[in-house]
Amino acid sequence: MITAEAPAAEERASAFAERVFNAALEMIDLTTIYLGDQLGYYQALVELGEATPAELAERTGTIERYTREWLEQQAVSGILDVRDTGDPATRRYSIPPGVDVALTDRDSLAYVAPLAKQFLGIVPTLPAVIDAFHSGGGVPYEEYTLEMREGLAEANRVLFINLLAQEWIPALPDIHERLLDTRRPARVVDIGCGAGWSSIAIAQGYPAVRVDGIDLDRESIEAARINAASVGVDDRVTFHHRDAGDPALAGTCDVACAFECIHDMSDPVATLRAMRDLVGTGGTVLIGDERVADTFTAPGDPIERLMYGASVLHCLPVGMASEPTAATGTVMRTETLCAYASEAGFRSVEVLPIENEVWRFYRLTA
Repeated sequence: MITAEAPAAEERASAFAERVFNAALEMIDLTTIYLGDQLGYYQALVELGEATPAELAERTGTIERYTREWLEQQAVSGILDVRDTGDPATRRYSIPPGVDVALTDRDSLAYVAPLAKQFLGIVPTLPAVIDAFHSGGGVPYEEYTLEMREGLAEANRVLFINLLAQEWIPALPDIHERLLDTRRPARVVDIGCGAGWSSIAIAQGYPAVRVDGIDLDRESIEAARINAASVGVDDRVTFHHRDAGDPALAGTCDVACAFECIHDMSDPVATLRAMRDLVGTGGTVLIGDERVADTFTAPGDPIERLMYGASVLHCLPVGMASEPTAATGTVMRTETLCAYASEAGFRSVEVLPIENEVWRFYRLTA
């Protein structure tokens, strides 16, 4: 007996199969973008203008046959332009205007190459994530690949250098003015600073400020020190491999901040409590975290899909790597952050009027 639901189920199966096939195509593109970035192909095409496979191979120190296959794939996928001579050896490839910015300009807000590095870098850790699903434990941040961590740092760097001192902090006018005061140099503590680009951006935007970046990941702190030295702010930015809850730090700063890390923490309340102590009574804490919807909706929009994907693959396992754990995950809604802040002893929480597609900002008053 054929029911009315049977044709509908068949159509849905077909549509879903097509969706998965298209996802596989996008995964292939993401992977070959990673190859092009790591092999220096995109940057070389920017410098050359256009190139044959042999010319690009010579410029990048790669093998012509592999280079030709990659170029043809990129052209077939619509990523690169090609002048087709009819001869595979003499076809000339170029990177279209706009695409060159997205794939090579590491200072542009359109720069997306790090996303390939970040998400492909998660793949080797998947067996540990599967084990965590069975055991109920987690996957410590340091067990994720260097590729993943570098991709995350590079993607966030673009936001920090373009927006942190230009838009985000100025949304708190009193804090902005305090950091601009050259007569009384302010001190900022940056919790969960990672590779240090948030601390560096604050120092670059406010030339009198001294910044202390704090993180529990030793490799991240080492990278942060190198990054600060590379841009010449290491005289005003100091990085520490230590716990923000160190009593010696209490009451020592004008503002404390934490960007895209509270949701990763096993004990976010303890961190927020430490930040409250850092700024003292009446002091300000600035939190930037994921802009997720405030209610669960399925199916969700692309941002919600991104956040849940990151949570399953990375953020929730990291947060569950220590006990006890709040098990927050990437999808930390406003009410959750407000509850953590209240438990940590803050008097008020304000959602700041900062427009950003992926991050939401909070001012916590101690």
